[in-house]
This record gives sequence, structure tokens and C-alpha cells, in this order.
Amino acid sequence: MNFKRVVITGIGALTPIGNTAEEYWKGLVNGVSGSATITNFDPEKFRTRFACELKNFDINNYIPRQEARKMDQFTQFAVIASDEAIKDSGLDLEKINKNKVGVIWGSGIGGLKTFEDEMIAFGRGDGTPKINPFFIPKMIADNSSGNISMRHGFRGPNYVTVSACSSANNALIDAFNYIRLGRVNICVSGGSEAAVTIASVGGFTAMRAMSERNDDPATASRPYDKDRDGFVVGEGAGALILEEYEHAIARGAKIYAEMVGGGFSSDAYHITAPHPDGYGALLAMQDALDDAKMSPTEIDYINTHGTSTPLGDPQELKAIMNCFGEHAYDLNISSTKSMTGHLLGGAGAIEAIASIMAIQHQIVPPTINHFTADPEIDPKLNLTLNVAQARKINAVMSNGFGFGGHNASVIFKKLEK
Repeated sequence: MNFKRVVITGIGALTPIGNTAEEYWKGLVNGVSGSATITNFDPEKFRTRFACELKNFDINNYIPRQEARKMDQFTQFAVIASDEAIKDSGLDLEKINKNKVGVIWGSGIGGLKTFEDEMIAFGRGDGTPKINPFFIPKMIADNSSGNISMRHGFRGPNYVTVSACSSANNALIDAFNYIRLGRVNICVSGGSEAAVTIASVGGFTAMRAMSERNDDPATASRPYDKDRDGFVVGEGAGALILEEYEHAIARGAKIYAEMVGGGFSSDAYHITAPHPDGYGALLAMQDALDDAKMSPTEIDYINTHGTSTPLGDPQELKAIMNCFGEHAYDLNISSTKSMTGHLLGGAGAIEAIASIMAIQHQIVPPTINHFTADPEIDPKLNLTLNVAQARKINAVMSNGFGFGGHNASVIFKKLEK
């Protein structure tokens, strides 16, 4: 089968280190940490009292109040990032065939804040179910893609992938496949999460999954460091416009990069822990390379899942060594979660944008907050520690792995006409 080519023609980002794609990239290359004491709620009694929240963000600057009140924050973030991506793409919404435009989104948790608020209010009442009529539509994950679709009149495939922290990568792969099979011309894809909430922070700390470095939040997310003690939760969204190559060329679109492959797998091992040998991660990376018809030696940079957990970081690196062999030492490897924290189901989207911008600017963003080498990690690996590095970048792989053993890897390349 002759697949159609798929290119990226627009990006949008709302992140803890920048409220636009341009600000986000600037934060990445400058090694900015987005972690600070939580302001979304009073965290005083929590073991973890910090997170990577959005900064200088006011929803009223983006969406009219009457519309915003019908959306959970994760949907608001999705709408804002997709608006930026659509504008960036230069699409003329009056001329394109909206029946051939899809919206495929990712979110791991969905409207948790809505659920939390309603249940707290109910618990404080007398047992009478005075539930907000918008409770269900705000809470369900697919309301994000639904709102994007309704906002712009896109009538192609419309749904949300829910696969924990690989959700956005799975969404991108689905969008990629719809376009290369000729089912649609364009897809708005990405992911969002609004998980800096009482339930989320409380739940993850109960699992001992999060860092408890309350005395120094800015350095708490420290992938590959010997003293890493868990991830830092983040919030925000990333959106990408995926477009069929000939369609993009015909309208004179700016093209950031080409998406050439996506791979996925399951650990089939544990509900939260990764496979001890990184076997599922290895399968996903190999599947992505096979899909792209690429050799491991053609990859220049890997934006890793790298969450700063004691188990996950070395197991992903083990999988990379098994996948790339000696070429692993020629790669740049970095975890941008060291700066943004972990956006859970939205992580893959902002990391795909980081990967694409790395190709655009020929710069690898760093893994910040590295202070002490981990003796369990091969010192010959270039983990792009603390400072961004310039290098020739033709192809980038971005990994996303999640609770339940979900693994998904995507590959982007510099456009070759």
C-alpha cells in the first residue's frame, strides 16, 4: 500500500514554562523549571506540596466566561492550545473541506477537577443530589475533542484516547494513520491534562510516585540523577496540526517536520510499574522504527519519557540500549519533564512539539537538575545534562509510557521534498 505523507503545519502549547509554543521553546532551551509551591489549592497537609502549574494564566483572556464555565480545565487548555495551532497553521477555515478534518485528542484523567468539586459539594450537603447539569459533559474525557470540533465545525473523526501517560502519543498515531490512509486531509491532535488537584496529588503521593522535595521544588524533577525521588505533576496542553503533504503544499503551508512513524506495545506486566527489563518500551520503539522504515542509526535525538522515578528512568535507558545498540552513544537523549513536570496524558503532545522544534532549530533541549551521577546509568550516554546542545538533527523519537503498561513512540523527521 502506498501511504500518503503526513506533515506538521501548526503547533500550539500551554505549559508550565510558557503559555505559547514560542514561549515554551524558549523556556526549554534556557533550562527553566516550572515547579513551585501549589497555588490551585492549599497543599499544607500533603506530603508533596509543589507542582508545575501554569503561570500568569487567566482563562478570561482566552474563552468567554459563559463558554468556559461549561468546560473542565483540561478542555479549556485543549481549546486554547488548538486555537493557537490552527492559527499557526494558516488554515483558511472557510475554504477547507471540514468533513475531512478530524480531532483526535489524548487525556489520561479528563475532568477530575469537575468530579472532585461536585463530590466535595455533595459531601458537605444533606445528601440531596444537587448536581450541576454540566457535571457529566464537563467530566468526560471526550468533551475536549468535542469542544474543539464544535468550535471550528470539524466533522471528521472525533474522539479521545485514554491510555494514561501515553494518551497523547496514541492520539498522534491515530491521527497520523487516518491521514496516511486517505481518510482525512487534516487532524487536530495532541493532549491536555489539568491534574494539579486534591485528588490527583493526594492519589499519586499515596502511591509514593511523586517527589517530596518540598524544600526545593525547582530542582525536584531530576531525571537520571542518583537522588531522584519521583515525578512532579504538571498541567497544560499541546496541539499539533497534522496534514496530508500534498494538501499542505497546495495551500503553501509552512511545514515544521514530517511525521514518519508510530509504534505501540503493552508491558503485560503490572498496573503501575514498568517492565523491569524495559521490554514493552523496547517493543514500542522497534515498532515505530519499523513503521517509519528507518534504521536505529537514523535517529539523532530521543525525547524520553524520563519522569524522574527511581524505577522508570533506568529501565527506559536499558530499552534504548537494547534498541539502538552502540548507536545509543551517538544519540542525544533528554527529558524535558525535568522542566515542565509530567503532564500525564498531555505529556506526549508537548514533547512532540519539543521534538519538532529541536529539528527546526537544530538544538536539543536539556535534562536539567542533574547533580549526582547514578552508578546504575551508563556514563557514556549523552543525557544532555543541564545545558541545551546544538547538533545536526534529522530525526527525533519521542517516547510515552503509562500506568497499565501502555507504551507509544512517535518519530518526526526533517522534511525531504
